Amino acid sequence: MNVTPYLHFKNAAAAIDFYRDVFGAEEVSRLVSPEGRIGHAEIRLGDSTLMMSDESPGFGALSPITIGGSPIRLHLSVDDVDAIAAKLIAKGATVLRAVKDEFYGERIGLFADPFGYQWFVASKTGEEVTSEEAERRWNASLS
Repeated sequence: MNVTPYLHFKNAAAAIDFYRDVFGAEEVSRLVSPEGRIGHAEIRLGDSTLMMSDESPGFGALSPITIGGSPIRLHLSVDDVDAIAAKLIAKGATVLRAVKDEFYGERIGLFADPFGYQWFVASKTGEEVTSEEAERRWNASLS
């Protein structure tokens, strides 16, 4: 069993290009209507698949730009978060939280891509943090 996000865009072709340039995504498939609208596409990010399409209001498939944001944030684990952060910024993403080391053993930042989706991008710091230690650190940070 696995879960595959299905995202909708005002311009899915531009999103595919963006994710290829920034994350190194590989396009797996693309179904294009005679009008040039992407009805379905799939890209691979590492060992994960992301499905996407252009908006289709009649089908209820609306982009975050159309509806004013998305309640979903995507988390992407990468080898070098700082390098990916630089690519995100260079390609027009907005920094929502600057990259920094966190108490739970990740170096992580939060970015809004130009299509309305938010991405946590993270690398392991090398410190192995147990769930018990992460909880202790988290509770200490709250006081």
